[in-house]
Amino acid sequence: MSSLLALLLVLQLAVVSTPLPQLFDQALAASRSGDFEAALPLWNQVLELAPQDAAAWSNRGNVQLALGDPQAAIADQTRAMELDPVSPDPHLNRGTAEEALQRWDAAEADYRWILERDAEAGRPPDASALYNLGNVQGSRGDWPAARSSFVAAADARPGFAMARSSAALSAFQLGELEAAETELRSLIRRYPLFADARAGLTALLWRRGARGEAESHWASASGLDPRYRQPEWLLATRRWPPVPVQALADFLALSSG
Repeated sequence: MSSLLALLLVLQLAVVSTPLPQLFDQALAASRSGDFEAALPLWNQVLELAPQDAAAWSNRGNVQLALGDPQAAIADQTRAMELDPVSPDPHLNRGTAEEALQRWDAAEADYRWILERDAEAGRPPDASALYNLGNVQGSRGDWPAARSSFVAAADARPGFAMARSSAALSAFQLGELEAAETELRSLIRRYPLFADARAGLTALLWRRGARGEAESHWASASGLDPRYRQPEWLLATRRWPPVPVQALADFLALSSG
């Protein structure tokens, strides 16, 4: 064998034998940093080398969803389930993709699968599955059920501030303003920089006629996260109930006027 041919073979082997764990870590790092355009081809390479890796399929599905392709995300998560039928992560991730397509029944089925498995195994319920289930129930307009799910999520994971805020906003939606205000104030005392609770309390105080204090909380909330100025974002992405969204929109309209 010529020295040139031997060198070419060595180079080829070096390319083919790139360590899979290193490639997986690179893809995961790109995903976690939010560089989804870079992450997708890396996950493609991982799956070429390890097509039976359920975690790689699920991670690629998350990237597909982040890039705006929920159909591809659902396909990847379904493949992950086929390879690892007992893992809850693909069900949680597929449910999120199904929500993006407003497939509420399918998303609820995935979240309830996780919760039923937890109950059968005698484990505490998965807080993320409960929280996402609450979002599905709210999207259907069933705010009493949504509130119960958010409360359960907060109980399952102490410190789950967004679940507590969503429970308070659900109480606001249901006309239980005193309970909502108590919870939002408690959240702000514990997390002074939590924009969701500040914005929620702004809307609630405005509805109760306390304009001065509402403006004070809004000054903090808007500085922390300007997206709370956008009713469409609140409804479609953050998934606030419609009554608090309208109250905050009314407050902003009068304040700007």
